[in-house]
Amino acid sequence: MKILSQLEPQSVWQIFEDICQVPRPSKKEEQIIAYLLNWAQQHQIEAKRDDAGNVLMRKPATKGKEHIPTVVLQSHMDMVCEKNSDLAFNFETDAIQPVIDGEWVKAQGTTLGADDGIGMAAQMAVLLSTDIAHGPIEALFTVDEETGLTGAFELKPGFFEGKMLINLDSEDEGELFIGCAGGIDTTAVFNYQTASVPAGHKAFKIEIKGLNGGHSGDDINKGYGNANKILTRILWEAYSFGFKISDIGGGNLRNAIPREAFAVITIDQTHADALMEMFKKMSCDIKAELKTTEKNLEISIKEHAVPNLIIDNLTQKNLIRSLYACPHGVIAMSRDMANMVETSTNLASIKMFRNTKNEIVVATSQRSSVDSSKHDIANMVEAVFLMSGAQVSHGDGYPGWAPNTDSEILRISEASYTRLFNVKPVVRSIHAGLECGLFLEKYPDLDMISFGPTLRGVHSPDEKIHIESVSKFWKHLKDVLESIK
Repeated sequence: MKILSQLEPQSVWQIFEDICQVPRPSKKEEQIIAYLLNWAQQHQIEAKRDDAGNVLMRKPATKGKEHIPTVVLQSHMDMVCEKNSDLAFNFETDAIQPVIDGEWVKAQGTTLGADDGIGMAAQMAVLLSTDIAHGPIEALFTVDEETGLTGAFELKPGFFEGKMLINLDSEDEGELFIGCAGGIDTTAVFNYQTASVPAGHKAFKIEIKGLNGGHSGDDINKGYGNANKILTRILWEAYSFGFKISDIGGGNLRNAIPREAFAVITIDQTHADALMEMFKKMSCDIKAELKTTEKNLEISIKEHAVPNLIIDNLTQKNLIRSLYACPHGVIAMSRDMANMVETSTNLASIKMFRNTKNEIVVATSQRSSVDSSKHDIANMVEAVFLMSGAQVSHGDGYPGWAPNTDSEILRISEASYTRLFNVKPVVRSIHAGLECGLFLEKYPDLDMISFGPTLRGVHSPDEKIHIESVSKFWKHLKDVLESIK
């Protein structure tokens, strides 16, 4: 049963709830692409797709506005797929279940996908609208923004015609974004050997749960814990007990701060009591350190069935040393913009694979509004893992978006917001990655801005969207379109 149609603006919320019914994991957007093209056909809206899967829809100007420059409204169609570990949910087949929780809309145990489903819904509501006086509209929906910016990377010049673009992928209502950080991924791979569990060993499972997680760019300065770093800290402290790792894992996506991590270890039973005593003290210390930001943190250790195999001593030593040394969090604050993160890095995930190669893969991501600093911190992370014998590689990376304070669409958007709400919006750059930098490479004459409603907890099952902010966002978007001369 649909529950969001009671909210205002109805046109936006109804479309958003429809989008929630369509699976759309990054790199697996076939169903949402089909939905968009069928929706356009149903409403007799011109639409096309490119080879990458990006979709473009067009709406002619309203009467008397034919001379107005074409405006591109842009969002991405994929979503981050994160869920609580105890929830049975398949993001490739199951519909997101939105719920109203006071002033917010969230999902039941999963990411909501308001990043950037609400941007998509706003675009589509504009295309259906009959009460907005606007010039020609192009609505661009890109694929795979969350895991590789593939749609923006593969966008060809000439796919759209507009010279003014409004990105609808921001998360703070009342703020106008005119720049963003660039980013790059750094991956380390350890190849391990297996060995038998020594006689007389007991097994334990250590688990870290209940952290906030969140966006590895926009939330990196909020003091949240990193499950991988907490787990590694405990293992480092326990090293003197001679434990052996059988299994280890933590985090999921490169652009999400890890919320959960675990390790299955074995230890000589004569050291079990000492391990438990050490663990109890460390658990109290870590919870005390994070008591302000991580009120739901759970750190547990339980006896576990003795596994068949453990990893070799050298790989274990190198893995724990490098994970402990690997930087995480804010590296530098901006020297040009107050309270703005310039450079950061995220120790995103640890994944162990029992295959022909026996790999442990550590994924990290680096961001910076200064391109040279982005590469500097990526090299720093690389150096840590190279010293531990890992194979290290970097992704292609993506460029930042340099602010343009002389922007015409900024002037229009700022004046519109001030007129509508009698308060000046905040104008700033964001430490998250937006597709705008890549658009500029293909369309160097673009004049761009980004704004949206208020979202919190994105890239985690705590993701939620503020209901009232959607109404203000929609009112602002309509007025901006009507104000373009």
